[in-house]
Amino acid sequence: MQRRSFLFAAPLMLPLTKFPSLSMLNSKPFVVKAGDARFGIHTPYKGVNPNDVKISGKDTNGQLAVFEYIGNEKVGPSLHVHHDQDEIFSIIEGDFLFQVGDEKFTVKAGDTVFAPRKVPHTWIQLSEKSKIIYYVQPAGKMEEFFLKMNELKGPPTKEQAEKIHEVHGMTVLGPGLSLK
Repeated sequence: MQRRSFLFAAPLMLPLTKFPSLSMLNSKPFVVKAGDARFGIHTPYKGVNPNDVKISGKDTNGQLAVFEYIGNEKVGPSLHVHHDQDEIFSIIEGDFLFQVGDEKFTVKAGDTVFAPRKVPHTWIQLSEKSKIIYYVQPAGKMEEFFLKMNELKGPPTKEQAEKIHEVHGMTVLGPGLSLK
């Protein structure tokens, strides 16, 4: 009888448990227009491809960050791992080859790729043009990572890249994918 009482009462106690308060989040709606970054600071990937924050971790109490990547070159990141964040990639335009763990996927517009935390991943753009909306959950230090990378006056040395990744909760494990 006690178990039945507990099972009945447990759902009523849920509001008393510790969940993130919506009042801690940004309480004002906003729009980030096409071509704009959330706070007006653009962080082009490798100095060329737009890679802008659309929803900041500051907006979500660190729970989520959303970025828009527009690819004008057939490039991608090094093989890396996020220690504390999942990444979700929604392909809006173009074709990509993704590697997540030991699996490789060819994806196109309309597809979504999930890269769980602690699983190595990378990708490379296959088409001439592309667009990805990607989500990092929790937000972690991704915004700061891109700001730091864009402070550099050119491509980072291997040691610089490894250190910047490490400081921002990631580890570089090797080179990215190649089209050759």
